Amino acid sequence: MKSAYRKISGVRDLTGGTRWYLSEDCLLAAKRMMYAVEYRRFYLRDLESIVVWPRRLWLLRLILPGLLLAALGAWLWVLVSSTVGAIFGGLCLAWVTWELALGPTAGSRIRTTGASVDLPLVKRTRRARKVLAKIDEAIRAARGITEHPTAAVTSSQSAEPSVQTSSEATPAAASIADATQTNGS
Repeated sequence: MKSAYRKISGVRDLTGGTRWYLSEDCLLAAKRMMYAVEYRRFYLRDLESIVVWPRRLWLLRLILPGLLLAALGAWLWVLVSSTVGAIFGGLCLAWVTWELALGPTAGSRIRTTGASVDLPLVKRTRRARKVLAKIDEAIRAARGITEHPTAAVTSSQSAEPSVQTSSEATPAAASIADATQTNGS
């Protein structure tokens, strides 16, 4: 029998990670912490917004190991041999190039009718559009909306989420893509 949930994203960390599943009526987060799994269910009809932003600390992932490898390479160049130093210098260059190619790490916040939860939806911001498009499609299907948004979200928009009161917009007609903003993807 095929499961009603399909995996849309997964974010790993040292103690476990979070896997995201999507069904016809809800978004499920399975957060693993060592040997325990905590499940959080977000009903699609209750979702108000999902915001994904680039974290500032991703530069530390780029700079600190790069500087350590460069310093180790320079030290080995002088003390051991130029070949060993060049190897570590190449590792430094490869690390910096790899981190720049992957782009910034992402933070995310899911806002529903009753709560606001900070859970990692994607590891890097470059993948956020793809995951958010799947969630938006499921929300449109759950709410019975057939129209598509006319304007795409651009990275030049402000990083602050827009605040809407209940009199400004009806939640049944609002699209999650309209309320979601991604920067740097």
